Amino acid sequence: MPTLFDPIQLGAIHASNRIVMAPMTRGRATRDFIPTSLMVEYYRQRASAGLIISEGTGISREGLGWPYAPGIWNKEQVEAWKPVNQAVHAEGGKIICQLWHMGRTVHPSFHPEPISASDTTAPRWAHTYNGKQPYAPARALPIQEIPRLLKDYAQAAKNAMDAGFDGVQIHAANGYLIDEFLRDNCNFRTDEYGGSIENRIRLLVEVTQAVNKAIGADRTSVRLSPNELIQGVHDSNPEALFVAAAQALSKEKINFLEVREPRPGENNFIMADLTDDDLHAPIAPAMRKNFKGHFIINGSYNGQSAQQVMKNNEADAVAFGRPYISNPDLVAKIKNNIPFTPDDANTWFTQGEEGYSNY
Repeated sequence: MPTLFDPIQLGAIHASNRIVMAPMTRGRATRDFIPTSLMVEYYRQRASAGLIISEGTGISREGLGWPYAPGIWNKEQVEAWKPVNQAVHAEGGKIICQLWHMGRTVHPSFHPEPISASDTTAPRWAHTYNGKQPYAPARALPIQEIPRLLKDYAQAAKNAMDAGFDGVQIHAANGYLIDEFLRDNCNFRTDEYGGSIENRIRLLVEVTQAVNKAIGADRTSVRLSPNELIQGVHDSNPEALFVAAAQALSKEKINFLEVREPRPGENNFIMADLTDDDLHAPIAPAMRKNFKGHFIINGSYNGQSAQQVMKNNEADAVAFGRPYISNPDLVAKIKNNIPFTPDDANTWFTQGEEGYSNY
């Protein structure tokens, strides 16, 4: 049975170990969503990961609504990502770009018309340049605009490859646009993108096909989050939904599927409404059985529990999020059983090096 420290071939990407850096929004780009030199050093420091999945990166002006987050839709952004990727590659690492459309969680101060599967409003508060603001109602994406959305994803994937990334990950988790189409508590459509599970996974499949066509399935991956309540989205039958999604993605032969599933006791700002009582029994095991490809799991693991995941053959690799904030040398710490350095939540989204590249 492979361990965390064995190499793995993820489609066209050769990873030197099975410790993956999960995508994490950190807010160090410019107000024009352009990567900065600070980001070059941050990612370079973490290049010992078998694979880095970048922070969520906007596919379009419409799809990005987070202060100081990066984009990948224009030439200036593409050029600014190049030094980041070159720095990771110079250290022997691999990095892919997470393609992000935030759907109804885009505040109108970023884009005047947030979109979603249906006319709904996200709960709680949006992070904006003027502090926390209530979300605005989103408009249901008309079916005639879906080809335009697919084109945006495909172009963003091509841009990512031009910027020197080794591949991309489609962000279909955490209550953002694709997840809003997946879940029956916020998708009330009566066309072929709503109603049945087959219809609700249609956008996920079509986005995946568009990206596969643009850059190749061997450089395309997907992230799903089969939990209950996250940013106001949940489903009445999540196991059936996400098993069907895993089966559909398996047919598309993507290079891997990453599953983000919370565990009891987890506290995360994006799951602020989630308690242990809300957690559904783990769905990842059923998804693994139905996905014929590399399967990566993410669930607030430490070194010991991640190694147990590998021993139990629950996944082919393990993704770590928050530990990578304050432990750029995470691979060495896990290998040598060194305690993790704690992070400071007050510096997660500030614009300086403190709590970012100074650990």
